[in-house]
Amino acid sequence: MKTAIVTGASGNMGLAVVQKFIDEGYFVVGTVIPNDPVKLDFPANKFEAVVVDLMNEEDAAKFIAAVIEKHKSIDVAVLTVGGFVMGGISTTSAADIMKQYKLNFETAYNIARPAFIHMLQQNSGRIFLIGSKPGLSAAGNKGLVAYGLSKSLIFRLAELMNDEAKGKNVVTSVVIPSTIDTPQNRKAMPDGNFNNWVKPDAIAEVIYFYCTGNAAVLREPLIKVYNNS
Repeated sequence: MKTAIVTGASGNMGLAVVQKFIDEGYFVVGTVIPNDPVKLDFPANKFEAVVVDLMNEEDAAKFIAAVIEKHKSIDVAVLTVGGFVMGGISTTSAADIMKQYKLNFETAYNIARPAFIHMLQQNSGRIFLIGSKPGLSAAGNKGLVAYGLSKSLIFRLAELMNDEAKGKNVVTSVVIPSTIDTPQNRKAMPDGNFNNWVKPDAIAEVIYFYCTGNAAVLREPLIKVYNNS
């Protein structure tokens, strides 16, 4: 049985990704926060929840090592943890940028690095980082300075990892969703056109496709999951 790790397993995207990979026959190890209020109702023989401080590099490394020891291999890593804050340059302090850096970049890097090293050693693996339109281009970054800057590093990280992995069957992808159709976003934007948003299940389907044999020849993909937004 193949093994996938999903950070932020109790989030809207995390839940969808966990379910999809379980449905496809994977064993999934998901990270959660202490006293997570979301009930994770997945079969115990197909899913394990682990409390991990993703901002702590040592804690994240120990988590990856424990998964490898127990399951022998990590085939897929989907890193969904992140956060969002608004603010233009006039209202964004260096401290604000650092908070977003820690939430959006460190939480990804602390897991991606040891997972990447392991995948290079086994010569196979797929890593999925979550990007954003503001991180992809400054044109979409107005009023989102700290968020956009932190997310922009995700793209550079993927480029560096793919460069180091040339000649290996290890690929790092960046998934770029538009507005995700979640209860929180519907509440925050009640006048939005929900039909144009992208559903978490659709994102999970796309991520899984990139783990299949049909996508094996693809390298360094930026996966824009926009629907009609």
